Amino acid sequence: MANLCRILFLALLCSLIYGNAIASHHVHTNLETTTQSSHDYSSNQQQPYRTAYHFQPPKNWINGPMRYKGVYHLFYQYNPKGAVWGNIVWAHSVSKDLVNWIPLDPAIFPSQPSDINGCWSGSATMLPGGKPVILYTGIDPNNHQVQNLAFPKNLSDPFLREWIKSPKNPLMAPTVANRINSSSFRDPTTAWKGKDGYWRVLIGNKVNTMGRAILYKSKDFVNWVEAQQPLHSAQGTGMWECPDFYPVLKNNNNGPMISVGLDTSVDGDHVRHVLKVSLDDKKHDYYLIGSYDAAKDIFTPDNDNKGLDLRYDYGKYYASKSIFDDGKNRRVLFGWVNESSSQNDDIKKGWSGIHTIPRAIWLHKSGKQLIQWPVQEIEKLRVNPVNWPTKLLKGGELLQVNGITAAQADVEISFQVREFGKAEVLEKWTDPQILCGMKGAAVKGGVGPFGLLVFASKHLQENTAVFFRIFRYQNKNLVLMCSDQSRSSLNKENDMTPYGTFVDVDPLHENLSLRTLIDHSVVESFGGEGKACITSRVYPTLAINDKAQLYAFNNGTSSVRITRLNAWSMKKANINGN
Repeated sequence: MANLCRILFLALLCSLIYGNAIASHHVHTNLETTTQSSHDYSSNQQQPYRTAYHFQPPKNWINGPMRYKGVYHLFYQYNPKGAVWGNIVWAHSVSKDLVNWIPLDPAIFPSQPSDINGCWSGSATMLPGGKPVILYTGIDPNNHQVQNLAFPKNLSDPFLREWIKSPKNPLMAPTVANRINSSSFRDPTTAWKGKDGYWRVLIGNKVNTMGRAILYKSKDFVNWVEAQQPLHSAQGTGMWECPDFYPVLKNNNNGPMISVGLDTSVDGDHVRHVLKVSLDDKKHDYYLIGSYDAAKDIFTPDNDNKGLDLRYDYGKYYASKSIFDDGKNRRVLFGWVNESSSQNDDIKKGWSGIHTIPRAIWLHKSGKQLIQWPVQEIEKLRVNPVNWPTKLLKGGELLQVNGITAAQADVEISFQVREFGKAEVLEKWTDPQILCGMKGAAVKGGVGPFGLLVFASKHLQENTAVFFRIFRYQNKNLVLMCSDQSRSSLNKENDMTPYGTFVDVDPLHENLSLRTLIDHSVVESFGGEGKACITSRVYPTLAINDKAQLYAFNNGTSSVRITRLNAWSMKKANINGN
């Protein structure tokens, strides 16, 4: 479902339409009619957790994107009646820079039998002649998930304010003949066109515990036929929501931080393909890199023997959607971040859910993983720069970063490690998230933990730590990256689960870099120049607004050197029409 919202948003982003919607389709029927007037929480002091430059609507629940005539469109699933999921329509906001957004009237809402019980996720595709269309999941009177088509009423309107639904809806539906479960058939992708002239689209599905990306083909984008077999499937993975399928350039020789994107229909020997799925059982986004056989319509992952093990983000991140931005020749990724607060707190504050900062995404030169980095446009919000010279950060040392607004900042820091002999030995492979829980920021180590304390209160009763820790494993240095929010708030009703992943960097030959976007209740961190990403939601009670502080810290016995620290306060963006 999240696909629909994000795809549409992304479509605007890249002169295409793309979408991404909701992270979960479970309806909280006891809450879905609850409303909360936004003026009750209008001041910054009363709403300390509202973001200043991460997109979110003025109130209520969200979860979901196209670029058309120079305008980025963000379509997102929205509940106009409450701060939780339910009563879903396609809300619509537009932007010229991916930073400032203007809300418009909803683009799609229940009006046909094929979507009368809800307009769920989907994606946008650009047809020949520059005509955007949307495929989305609707819920019919029998509560079956079916696929519908919508197109703009007025192509001369760059804001695409009005959309018309096809009278032939639904175009794809579960039947007895195709033996598709009517409750597990959703989230159409952006379509791509093969050399044979047929359009192809994927629909998320499961059979028992087997997750599947069902393939449909069409010559005219109206009459769709299911292929004989899925593009790909995997046992034991459960429902595949919000699938995404796109090509990436195989050999990116334009530098470590230069992304080159490709249109979704591009194929050939110079590309690899990425299949991403949102696993409903785990509530995380996973991806595979592999080869696409266009003649047989089969995707073969490089690591097929290992299954789904690569993730876009190792924190709170779901229902993502990518688009090709032809204006800047890049692929841009949008993701939805849900709350860590309780439903009662969500209702009290009157809103729920935000979007991450759009990320440029491309294939690392190794071909083994993707790289993600915040789009360059966000940097125009930077003000009041703070730059540190090289500093030695001794074991047990804490250095405050002054001169910026710590609750609304962008921080880049790099560390150089020398004393590898003090690294802790990891006897057996351990899940990195579990390891971050066992070896949090407060647990003294050898080489690390070292990194940043964000949303820190004056006496550190509250803080969220984003850090590195180096282990010795099988005679090699293993870098762990954690986001530890176990001490992020005195409100123990919040979810304060630590997150973590291993980062594929060699600290013996390269510095460990960390970029962190801080925005009142969200911490987006990028380690190893975008090799690892962790997004956290935190709700401190003390470290809010001007009471929040920022530190560089080292809780290891070994000293590390800060080779670079650049930090900026971030201006407020127009993210809800205010």
